Amino acid sequence: MTALDQYQRLESPGLWRLAPDAQRREVVVSLGEATLVISDLSDRALAHWSLAAVARANPGEVPALFHPDGDPDEVLEIGPDGIEMIEAIEKLRAAIRRRRPRKGRVRLVVGSLTALAVAAAAVFWAPEALIRHALNVVPPAQRGVIGEAILTRMQRITGAPCTEIAGLPALARLADRLPGADGQSPRLVVLSQGLTGARQLPGRIVIVDRLLIEEEEGPDVLAGHILGVATQPDPLDAVLRAAGTFGTLRLLTTGALTDAVLLRQAQTLLTDTPPLPQAPALLAAFQRAEVRATPYARSLSEDEVASATLADTLIRRDPWPELAPRAVLSDADWVRLQGICGG
Repeated sequence: MTALDQYQRLESPGLWRLAPDAQRREVVVSLGEATLVISDLSDRALAHWSLAAVARANPGEVPALFHPDGDPDEVLEIGPDGIEMIEAIEKLRAAIRRRRPRKGRVRLVVGSLTALAVAAAAVFWAPEALIRHALNVVPPAQRGVIGEAILTRMQRITGAPCTEIAGLPALARLADRLPGADGQSPRLVVLSQGLTGARQLPGRIVIVDRLLIEEEEGPDVLAGHILGVATQPDPLDAVLRAAGTFGTLRLLTTGALTDAVLLRQAQTLLTDTPPLPQAPALLAAFQRAEVRATPYARSLSEDEVASATLADTLIRRDPWPELAPRAVLSDADWVRLQGICGG
C-alpha cells in the first residue's frame, strides 16, 4: 500500500484492552508493513491487527476508539497526543475503502453476479472441489491475515504470546533452523496457557506450548513438534471445512471469513486433540532438518496404541540415532528461549 510509506516510522501512545473485563494497558502503537502493531512499554508485541480489518467505533471523536473488524470487544484508544497516528490510520482506512466496490449500480451488478455464482456453485459444484479450488487460489498474504485473526481470537483464552525480549532472537533463530520442505521458515509463537503441544495456523504460523520449552532439557522435543505440525495437511483446509460451502464462497468472493468461523476454529485448535503425524513424512522432515527423532518419540504418550506405535517407528528409523550433524540451537540460545515467558 503506497499510502503506508510515509508512516513507516510513526509511533504513538495508546490504551489497549483485550476484552471487556480486562484491564486497560498503556501501549505503544506503530504501523507495520501490513499491520497495526500494539506493543507494551518494553517493546513486546501484544497484538497485530491487519490494516485491512481495522474499524473505528467513534468516527470524528477524540480519543479515537479502534477495534478489529467484527471484534468490538478488543479496543485500542488513541488520545490527543496521538493525532498524527489517528490521521494515518484514517488515511489508510480510506485508501482501503476506495479499493472496495462502490455503492450503486456497479455494486448491484456485482452482487447479482455473485449471488448467481454462489447459487450455481452450491448446486453444481461439490463442496470438496470448492475447497480444493480455494486452497489453490487463496494467496499467502490472505492466509496470513486468516492465521493472525485466529491467533487474535485464541488470545481471549491464552492471553498474549510470550515475548520476553531476550528470548525472541533465539525463537527467530529456531524458526530459521526449521524451514519447511519449500525452504520457507515458519513464524513461531509461544503461548503461556491453554495449549498442549503445537498447532499450525494458516500463513505459516506455528503456536507452541511454553511447557515444550520450560520442561525439556534441550530443544529437540520442541523441534520435533514443530516439524510434526508442518507435515500435517494444509491448516486452511480445516478452516474451510468449518466454514462450510457458503463460508468458503464468501472467502472467495469477499476475501474474508466471518468472526464466528474464526472464533470457532480458534476454540477447536485449543480443545481438540490433533491427529498424529504420519511416520514416513515425519521421518523425512527429521532427515531434511538434520534433527534427531528419538527425543520427540520418547515424549509421546505410551498409553495410546497409536502414539506408542509412532514412537517405536521413529526410534527404530531415526535418521540420526546417535548425533545430528548440527545442533538445533546453541546452549546459550536454548537458555534464552527458556525465559521467553518471563520465568
